Amino acid sequence: MPSPKRSKPTPAVPRARSRIVVPKRTARRFYGDGIPGVDAEKLSGKLIVVEGADGSGRSTQIARIVEWFEGCGHATAQVGLKRSTLVSEELERAKQGNILSRTTLSLFYATDFADQLENTILPALKAGLIVLADRYIYTLMVRDLVRGADEEWLKNLYGMAPVPDAVFYLQVSPEQLVQRNFAKDYSLDYWESGMDLGLSRDMFDSFLEYQALVQEQFKRIQKTYGFTIVDGDRSAELVNGDLRKKIESIL
Repeated sequence: MPSPKRSKPTPAVPRARSRIVVPKRTARRFYGDGIPGVDAEKLSGKLIVVEGADGSGRSTQIARIVEWFEGCGHATAQVGLKRSTLVSEELERAKQGNILSRTTLSLFYATDFADQLENTILPALKAGLIVLADRYIYTLMVRDLVRGADEEWLKNLYGMAPVPDAVFYLQVSPEQLVQRNFAKDYSLDYWESGMDLGLSRDMFDSFLEYQALVQEQFKRIQKTYGFTIVDGDRSAELVNGDLRKKIESIL
C-alpha cells in the first residue's frame, strides 16, 4: 500500500525588523551669498520665524513659544525689528519725523537686520540654540514691495539671510487689526497705515488699504518662500495650539 504524501512545510516568513528613525540635522543654507567666512554647516540650531502685522498677535505667540521651549529644556534667543544695538535708536528717531525716503528707510531696516544677524542670530545658531524671530526679512521685503522697490534688488540685499526652519505668517483681516490696535494703543501708526504712500488723507482708510496691499504681497511671495499662513483671526489659545503642533514636527 503506497504511503501517504507528506505536505511540504510552509517556509517561515521573515519578520520585519523594527528600526529606530533618527531625525537628520537640517541642512542650513542662505538665500544668497550669506555672510563671508560663515560656514552654514556649523549652524546647528533652529530658526523659527513668526510674521504678521502690528496687532496680529506675534509678540504674544512668541512669548508663549519661548515659555514652552524653555519649559522643555531648550535654550532660546529672540530677535525682531528695531532691536539692533547699532541703529535701533537712530531708526526710531528718524521714523518719528515721517520724512524718510523709501530707500533710506529700507537701508535703515536692512542695517538693523544685518547687525542682529551677525551678533545674535548666527552666534545663537552656531551654539545650537532655538532662535525665535519676531518678524524677519519677509516683512521688510513686503513693505518695500508695496512702496515700489525692485524685487531683485531686495533679494540681493537680503541674500545674507539664513533660510529659516519654519516661517508662520499670522494673517489677520485689516478690520480686525484696526480693532486690536485701537484697543492696545488707541491710535494707528503712521508707517503701518501707509500714510507716506498717499493712499488716503484719512488714516483709518489708509490703514485698511495699506494692510490689504501688504497681505496681497505676503500671499504672492508665499509661493516663492513657502511659509505657512496661519489664521490669526482666532483666539490666541487656538493659534498657539496650531503653532505648537506645526513646530513639533520640525524638532
